[in-house]
Amino acid sequence: MFNTSFDFIPRAYRPEKPRKFGITEIRAPYYSTFGTRHLADVLDVAGQWVDGIKWAGGSFSLVPREQVRAFSELAHKHDAYVSSGGWIETVLRYGPEAVEKYLKQAREMGFDVIEISAGFVTMPMSGMLRLIEQVKKAGFKAKPELGIQFGSGGDSGEAELAAEGKKDTGDLVKRVKRVLDAGADIVMIESEGITENVVKWNTAPAAAVINGVGTEHVMFEAADPPVFEWYIKNYGNEVNLFCDHSQILQLEGLRQNIWGNKSTWGRVVNPAPLSAKK
Repeated sequence: MFNTSFDFIPRAYRPEKPRKFGITEIRAPYYSTFGTRHLADVLDVAGQWVDGIKWAGGSFSLVPREQVRAFSELAHKHDAYVSSGGWIETVLRYGPEAVEKYLKQAREMGFDVIEISAGFVTMPMSGMLRLIEQVKKAGFKAKPELGIQFGSGGDSGEAELAAEGKKDTGDLVKRVKRVLDAGADIVMIESEGITENVVKWNTAPAAAVINGVGTEHVMFEAADPPVFEWYIKNYGNEVNLFCDHSQILQLEGLRQNIWGNKSTWGRVVNPAPLSAKK
């Protein structure tokens, strides 16, 4: 059982780790620079709600090896996995040998999940499927990152992305299904073009993915409180979400129905299965 204060107050059901749904993945150092002492504090306070830690933007390539390994060891101590983030887009520019070296060092650094992003590169689906196979054979979980916006995953502005146009929603659903059929463990859905860097939210692609494959095998970028509230309000507290490390308790409070705003306060429910009841 979870270790919480004031546990006489009922909450919406949350399974214990390792969770297969309702996963919360947090961002490692990138927009906010911090080290293992800060991460240790975060996990001491909120580790039971953190399922995974994702390095963003290849930031680990700017950090000493011993520090990267220390992050992994700390995450594993708290039963959290470590994801590479989507830096493989950079590695792919330097050929197959670079990819092999990348996976080898990722294993040495203690990574568990390799994210396979293609927001900035033009890669056919056959290439994506081969990468999934290669990542799985190397002993990692494969996590393709898919979306509707070319140029997603970086620091491009709203106008730059709008000029690129968006991909078809039906095409996104088909690509999600193909990578899952090919052995991907979970798929990250990029927020650009949906809830990030848009004049008006375009939530139809997210809805189409959920209706097409369910919530268990997809994760949505939601590093903004109104975004993760929208997902929980519309799809319940079992949706898998990526947020900033500073937002863990805010997100978990919403998942468990202990707080919210005008549209969610007291309205998030999820009855526990009989086997989980005292």
